[in-house]
Amino acid sequence: MPGSVIAVHASPSHSFGKQEAEVITVLEGQGVAGDAHCGATVKHRSRVKADPSQANLRQVHLIHAELFEDLASAGHTVGPGQLGENITTQGIDLLGLPVGARLSIGTAVIAVTGLRNPCQQINDFQPGLLKEVVRTDSEGKLVRLAGIMGTVARGGTVSPGDMIHVELPTLPHFPLTRV
Repeated sequence: MPGSVIAVHASPSHSFGKQEAEVITVLEGQGVAGDAHCGATVKHRSRVKADPSQANLRQVHLIHAELFEDLASAGHTVGPGQLGENITTQGIDLLGLPVGARLSIGTAVIAVTGLRNPCQQINDFQPGLLKEVVRTDSEGKLVRLAGIMGTVARGGTVSPGDMIHVELPTLPHFPLTRV
């Protein structure tokens, strides 16, 4: 069964959260129209400082709403858009997707590039939240839970209620790593 979109967001500034919208337009090879992170080259301030010419593998940020329930059980109240995602989903295992999976959402296609690597700003939003979205598993490996990133393979529009259909890449599949 396909997943679905429960909310969409964009922000013209580099603020932490993003404003909810009725629809977002995603531009092929760029990202979400009107969003501060839209562009072919990297727009995240720390990455621009390191190398402004690097490709933007973080054009679209998706978070699964099920994460909010997990965070609530740890005492955090978080809702759609508050962690800076462009698309809030439900019913799809975003973190289990391989690199290169393609998500058909609305009239757009998003190519999955990797995991979001949240920074200290998340603790500025709610103290202690970073340790809830970046954990260490029983083998000592970091587990990132704050969603996935992708690039726009086909431009279009995305709205709440749109179904999400997954097309897996050819084998072998590679697990997501931080981008």
